[in-house]
Amino acid sequence: MDFLYSGLLSITWQQWVMYGVGLLLIYLAIAKDFEPALLLPMGFGAILVNLPNSGVLTQMLEGLNEETTGIIEWLYNVGIEASEAMPILLFIGIGAMIDFGPLLSNPKMFLFGAAAQFGIFFTVVVAVLLGFDLKDAASIGIIGAADGPTSILVSKILGSQYIGAIAVAAYSYMALVPIVQPFAIKLVTTKKERMIRMDYNPKSVSKMTKILFPIIVTFIAGLIAPTSVALVGFLMFGNLLRECGVLDSLSQTAQNILANLITLLLGITISFSMRAEYFVTPQTIIIMILGLVAFVFDSIGGVLFAKILNLFLKKGKKINPMVGAAGISAFPMSARVVQKMGLKEDPTNHLLMHAISANVSGQIASVIAGGAIIKIVSEILQKMA
Repeated sequence: MDFLYSGLLSITWQQWVMYGVGLLLIYLAIAKDFEPALLLPMGFGAILVNLPNSGVLTQMLEGLNEETTGIIEWLYNVGIEASEAMPILLFIGIGAMIDFGPLLSNPKMFLFGAAAQFGIFFTVVVAVLLGFDLKDAASIGIIGAADGPTSILVSKILGSQYIGAIAVAAYSYMALVPIVQPFAIKLVTTKKERMIRMDYNPKSVSKMTKILFPIIVTFIAGLIAPTSVALVGFLMFGNLLRECGVLDSLSQTAQNILANLITLLLGITISFSMRAEYFVTPQTIIIMILGLVAFVFDSIGGVLFAKILNLFLKKGKKINPMVGAAGISAFPMSARVVQKMGLKEDPTNHLLMHAISANVSGQIASVIAGGAIIKIVSEILQKMA
């Protein structure tokens, strides 16, 4: 009992806060079904790394004068710190899950993937004005893409000191898409606009087109934003596994076993950055708020872009502005939100395929935006050095 009593006394108030954060994440995962594959391991990991003298962290053994390697710290050093392997490998599974067919049959939806990244760059500017370093501001801004792996990778490559808070914010807002996006959409649309009907007459997409698409996108991304090749390339490689037609078993493995395993390990590994001394700070609260701003303005950016296009489109050809909000990376949650909102306004108005096209475009746009952010910020910092 003395050991238990002394252990309890050694817990700081910041660690108690992190236990609360961990339990909240676990609650949201189990009770609310909010991204359980990520929030549950992150929540449990937050408890593990904040236990006094936790064995999941590397430490010196008292009296033996030797170091013991902590498993979570080792996973972080190998899978994220040294190689960024975990978030990059996850993109193979994500790519294998995505069918680019609806997007290729309706290519104008590519525009919404680009427009819905507005919140990223807006928030970077706001964060800099609030006093964050450029590398931290850029890492915070990428939260708006609602793309957890990209947020982790950008913050790691740029060397942000807030990677834990950024990861929690990114995955939390991914989980909160059904709550946050309707609010953002209704801020800038009228009921009449939300009732706009869109015909869906998909063009057939050949197998050769689907095979060439990931290869061409990788080339273009490599020329425009070379630093995005790791992200875009692995995403497109996963999609090529899906579309080539001769590697069905590998495609299924990537979609299920690989994606689930990496997601599980990534969730508990990122908790290394959720240690109380680094996480329980005023900056964490500000980051959560800025992440929400980025996410909301990404959604609004896509909606406003659709409204601008409608100024030049004939009656009967106009775009339902809600589709623009689906240009973020949260696939397929955002598309489902748009479909649900459309049916609520008009039970006969189905927007899912249009929204899916924009949502798939957002997957590509978010990783390209991440690569562009890395390139731009790295060049600026080099010139300032």
